[in-house]
Amino acid sequence: MRDKDGIIQITASKDKVTKKLLELMGKLHQEDVVAVKGKVVKNKQAPEGIEIIPSEINVINKSKVLLPLDPRRVAKANLDTQLDWRFLYFRTDKAKAIFKIQSQISKSFREFFSNRNYLEIQPPILISSASEGGAELFQLPYFEREAFLAQSPQLYKQMCAIAFEKVFMIVPCFRAEKFDQPTHLNEIRQMDIEQAFTNDEDIMKVLEECLVYILKRVKKNCENELKILKTDLKIPKLPLKRISYTQAINLLKEHKEEISWGEDFSKTQEKKISKLVGNTFFIKDWPTKIKAFYAIPHEKKPEICKAFDLIHSGIEIASGTQRIHIPELLIKQLKEKGLNPERFKSYIECFRYGAPYHSGWSIGLERITMTITNRANIREVTMFPRDRSRITP
Repeated sequence: MRDKDGIIQITASKDKVTKKLLELMGKLHQEDVVAVKGKVVKNKQAPEGIEIIPSEINVINKSKVLLPLDPRRVAKANLDTQLDWRFLYFRTDKAKAIFKIQSQISKSFREFFSNRNYLEIQPPILISSASEGGAELFQLPYFEREAFLAQSPQLYKQMCAIAFEKVFMIVPCFRAEKFDQPTHLNEIRQMDIEQAFTNDEDIMKVLEECLVYILKRVKKNCENELKILKTDLKIPKLPLKRISYTQAINLLKEHKEEISWGEDFSKTQEKKISKLVGNTFFIKDWPTKIKAFYAIPHEKKPEICKAFDLIHSGIEIASGTQRIHIPELLIKQLKEKGLNPERFKSYIECFRYGAPYHSGWSIGLERITMTITNRANIREVTMFPRDRSRITP
C-alpha cells in the first residue's frame, strides 16, 4: 500500500485473516484505493522492516485496468506519456522526490527573505504594456482595450522597492516565445527580489547567499529525495567567481567557438563556459543593447550595463541588473529599444518623486529545480507544463 510518504507491505495468510478478507484481497488491482486496519509487526524482509497484518480492508474506489502509465515504473514511460498522464506520474517515487524538492526550494526562498525582513508582495499578471520590451507577449481582450499576460513582475517590484526598500515575490510569468527547447516554457514561476539603495555588486552578494541557503536546506531536508534521484548536491563556496561578458566571449573564441561581441550565449555555449570556469559563477557587465531597457549603463562606458546572469550546472538560473532610476535616461533607453514611453507613463512617473538607485534579480523556479535534481528537460520538473504544443492537462 502506498501513501504520500512511501509504501508499506500488507501481508495476509490463511491462519491470520478471515477467508472473506483473503477473497477481497484477491480481487484488488494496482491503484485501487483502500483503507486498511490491522496490526503493525516487524519483518526484516518487508520494506522499512515492518508490515501490517490486516483485520479490515475497505475498498474506497476501484481503478480502471489496464493502466496507461505504471506508477511503480516497472514499465518505463517516455516524457510525453508522463506529461499526458500527469496525475498517474505524480504517484511515482521520482515525481514525489522532484516536487518535494521544488516545494523545499520555494519554502527556503521565502524563509531566507522573510528572516531578513523583506516584504512579500503580490504584483498583477495582467498588464497594459511590455514588462521587458519585445513583441513576445500573450495578448488578450480587456473590456474596451487590450491587455497582456506579464512577462515578469519587473515594473511593479521596482515601484514597490522605492517605497518598501526590500521586497520579494514568487509569481507566474508568461512568454509567447516560439521555442521548443528543453530549458524553455511559455509559463514559468519566478522567485524575484528588488532592493533600494543597492547596486549590482550588492545584489549579486544577496543572490549568491540565497542560492547557498536554498541548496543547504534542500540537502538537509530532502536527503531521501536526492537519493531516489541519484543526485549528489554540491554546495559552492562563497564568494562565487565573477567573469565579465567580454571575458566569456574571449574564452569561447579561444576554444574555437564562433561568436561575436554583442551576441547572447546559446545554451550549448553556456555549458561550454561552465566547463571552462566552474559549476557556479556570475557573468556580469553585459552589452546594453541585448539587455532589458531598465538596465542601467555604466557611466563611462554606456555600451555596457550593470547586468549579470548566474550560471549553475551549465544553465542560466537567474539574472538581474541595477535599474535605471533617472526618468530621462529611462525614456532614452525605451526609445532606443523601439518602445513608446507613453505606454510606460505610470512606471516612469514613479521615478520623478524621489526614487533611490535600486537593483534586483529573479531565479527561475523550474530552472533551479532542473539543476538541483539533475533533470535534462524543464518539463520534467514542471507540474503542468505549458508550451507551444501543450495546454492540457
